[in-house]
Order: sequence, then C-alpha cells, then structure tokens
Amino acid sequence: MTMRAWRPWAAALLAGLCLLLPRLAPALTPEQALAVAEGTVAERVQAITQLAAAPDPAAAALLRALQDERVRVHEGRVWIEQPDGSAVRADSGAPEPLPPEAEAPLLNNRLRAALALALAALDLQEADPQRQRTAAATLRRALLEEPDEAFAPLLRAALDPQRQPPLDGRAAALLAQAQAAVELADADPARRRAAAGVLGGSGERLALALLQQQRAQETDPAVAQALRQAQQALERTLALAEVGGTVFTGLSLGSILLLAALGLAITYGLMGVINMAHGELIMVGAYATYVVQQLFARLWPQWFDWYVLAALPVAFLTAALVGAAIERGVIRHLYGRPLETLLATWGLSLILMQAVRSLFGAQNVTVENPAWLSGALALPGGLVLPWNRVAILVFAAAVLAAVAWVLARTRLGLFVRGVTQNRPMAACMGVPTGRVDALAFAFGSGVAGLAGVALSQIGNVGPDLGQAYIIDSFMVVVVGGVGQLAGTVLAALGLGLLNKLLEGWAGAVLAKIAVLVLIVIFIQKRPQGLFALKGRQA
Repeated sequence: MTMRAWRPWAAALLAGLCLLLPRLAPALTPEQALAVAEGTVAERVQAITQLAAAPDPAAAALLRALQDERVRVHEGRVWIEQPDGSAVRADSGAPEPLPPEAEAPLLNNRLRAALALALAALDLQEADPQRQRTAAATLRRALLEEPDEAFAPLLRAALDPQRQPPLDGRAAALLAQAQAAVELADADPARRRAAAGVLGGSGERLALALLQQQRAQETDPAVAQALRQAQQALERTLALAEVGGTVFTGLSLGSILLLAALGLAITYGLMGVINMAHGELIMVGAYATYVVQQLFARLWPQWFDWYVLAALPVAFLTAALVGAAIERGVIRHLYGRPLETLLATWGLSLILMQAVRSLFGAQNVTVENPAWLSGALALPGGLVLPWNRVAILVFAAAVLAAVAWVLARTRLGLFVRGVTQNRPMAACMGVPTGRVDALAFAFGSGVAGLAGVALSQIGNVGPDLGQAYIIDSFMVVVVGGVGQLAGTVLAALGLGLLNKLLEGWAGAVLAKIAVLVLIVIFIQKRPQGLFALKGRQA
C-alpha cells in the first residue's frame, strides 16, 4: 500500500502525534477498543490513527496485539489473548475468560499498513534506542517512497532537541532524512535547499528519484543548483557502493576459495598428491561443527554463541585424523603414481560421503550462526556487509598466516620443505620422510577441516558439500603455481573477483564458463602458474 492511499486519514493520525511532547491523555474506552476491531476498513483505520495519537499504554498494547493477531471480539467486547492462553479486557486490562464464540478481527493490507505506521509513531516515544531506530527507519522508508507534507509536524516534534525521552542519534539521522523527503517540495526555498543537502548525503537510492523529480520542476536557481549538486553527490555514493559491493563479494568468494584450497596447496602443491577426497575433508570439518553445535545446545546453552570457537580445534583435529588415516592406509603406497592416487582418493571420497549419510542422514543439517555472526553492517549507498562474510575474510587471513608460519618457522615446516625439494637427500640427513608425509598430509587435511567450519556459517551442510569446492580448489592451486603459497592466495582472490565481475555482466552460469575458459587459456600460455618453481625442484 502506498502513502497516497493513506492521505485520507493521515491528517487524523498526525493531528494527535504531538504525543512526542509530554501531555496527558484519556484512558482507552470500550468504544475505542471496539472501533478498532469492528466496522468498515475506513472506520477502523480512523480508529487506529486516533489511538496512535493518544499516549496511553492500553492503546499501544491493543494496537500491538492487533498486529500480532491476538485480539478477539464478541458482542461488543474486545479481549487481548495472552501468550499463556489467558485473556484480558482490552480497555481495562482486567483478566476475563475468553468466550468460545470470540473471533479474530479481519486484517487486510490497508489495516496492516495503518498499524505499522501507528506503531512506528508510538515507538518513537520509547526510551529504547533500538526501538527508536526501527521506528525511524519505518517512517523514513515510507516517506522516501511517497513524501507527504502532513508528516512535517510529526517529524519536527520528533527532532525537537528538548523532547523527552531523548532521541537516539541514529534515529535522529533517519528522521532527518524523512523530514528532508517531506520538505523537498516545501514552499520555503531555504528548506528545499537544506533538504536537498540532506538527501544528497543520505546514500539512499530512493532519494535519487525524489531529487530528479524535484529538479525537473524547480524554478528557483539556487535551489536547482543545490539539487544538481545533491544528485551528483548521491550518484557518486551509489556508484562507489556498487563497486564496493562487487569487490566485497569477490573477496568473500576468494576467501572461501582460499580456505578450501590452502589444505590442497599442501597435499598437492607441496607433496604432489592428487587428493580427490579433499572436498570430503572439508565436509568432515563442517559436520564436526554441527556436532559441537548440538553439544553446546544440549549441555551448555548459556555458551551457545561461542560454539564456533570450540568447533575450530575439534574440526581441525577430526579432519587431520581422517587425513592421517587416509595417508597411512592408502596414499603412502601410491607415491609417484598420480593416476592410481587419483582413483583411490576418489573412491575414498565416495566412502566418506556414504559414511556421513549413514551417521547423519542424507538430508542437510542446520548449523546456526551465533548472535555475533548474525546481521550485517549497513553502509551508505545501500551497501550491506554480512557479519559472517566479514568474519570469514578475517578468518581466512588468520589461517593463511598460521599456515605460512608453520611452513616457514617450525621444524615440521622445515622437514616438509626439505622432503619436497629432495626426498633422498632429506632421508640421508636423518629426516623421517614417512612420518613427515603423514604429518604434512594430516596438517593439510586439518586446514581443510577449518574451511568446513567457515563454510558451515554461510551455507547448507550436507554429504555433498565438498563436491562444490574440489574443482575450484584444484584450479586455484594450478593457477597459483604448484607448491607456491603466495600464488594460491593471489589465484583465490583473483578468481573470486573475476567471477563476481563477470557475473554482473553475463550472469552466474556464463561467468563460470568464462572463468574456466580464461583458466584454460592461461595454463596454455603459462603452465607453471603465476609463480614458477625455481632451482633443482623445477
């Protein structure tokens, strides 16, 4: 429902919305409660607006109950049904049994729209900053879509610095934009210029249409100049937000590819093992996260929001143990035989998927985001950065730093690099090459388990989870250069950005095809990847 449809009764609502300034109001009467629940739609809308204008807790409770469909009416009396099944009279709040014949009032779109606006106006009175922000956002969106001068008194009263309770800063900024939308067509040129400036800095796409519309009919040269500058500023903000959104989604995809490919860069890049079960090791990490979540939900519900932190070492160790078992049981007999290794690990991937289906079922399982990974960061221009994606970017950087440190600064990393460069010489120097192989493979598998923890926070967890990432992981490692950690990083981020850039032009399917074609061409021209091996190993 548009704002234009509200105009016949908007004045009735706004005439009493000076409730934002302290004053006394009569208590809710039985007649007023009944008028909200019975009558024509127009009559009920008018009754809703009148109640919204009265700072009465009983009226506010009735409107909220009506929105939640907890109001019941019978023979001229109105009740509010409580969550426990009991009922109270809407006018007095006194407990009273609900007659079996009582029915719920009809609610249509027009009534729901009137309720949303009325409750937003009531919420501006609350001392809770979050409720003030939500109410201000509701009013702002409505007025940006369809400005109405009748809302000017409400907005001025709400933005009064002396009002009680004080208005939250973010809510005040939202209401200022709503006020600018209303005053953009004001008779006073000074107000129009000020409104143009506010809308130009709002970063809201809805405001762009208002500026364009007012600019087309503006007669005052100074205001027209302000409108032009505001439109240009807003268009720049929106363009930057669009570019920023593409870059962020590309980096987000790249970080996911990096997490999925890091373990493969060790097992394939450094050890030369084509592990087709790598995707299933990611799946093992994701299911380990699910198990930890279930344990926290049952045993330590008060600490549920921190289950992800506990899942990290569990997923790493679980995937590492599975990887060590694969290396000791199968792969150590197949070193130097890439085709047999590929077929054997592909068979192991099928075994792991079937094992998961037997333990957890064939359907996807639900892994919930903790509270601190829910929601998003809203930036000007409509750019929204989900916290779980931001966390994965940070997590990928942390895992990359940890892997680089292990390979460059630890005894295991020294042995891995020595065995990779010259296995016979390392064995002659006393390096236990078999144990190093097992530890390196377990370490790479554990990193894949960490990738499973991250992927569980952004998508479904099921037996086929790893299949979606194994091919992309191999492409990242090959493009980056076999055995080159820096190349893996650049390839993952580059492919992520390239994929999202092409999606904006050609769509998701054609973008995938284009990326694959470009990779084939690149490997034809530079088979060693971005970073070629040097020295005797090459």
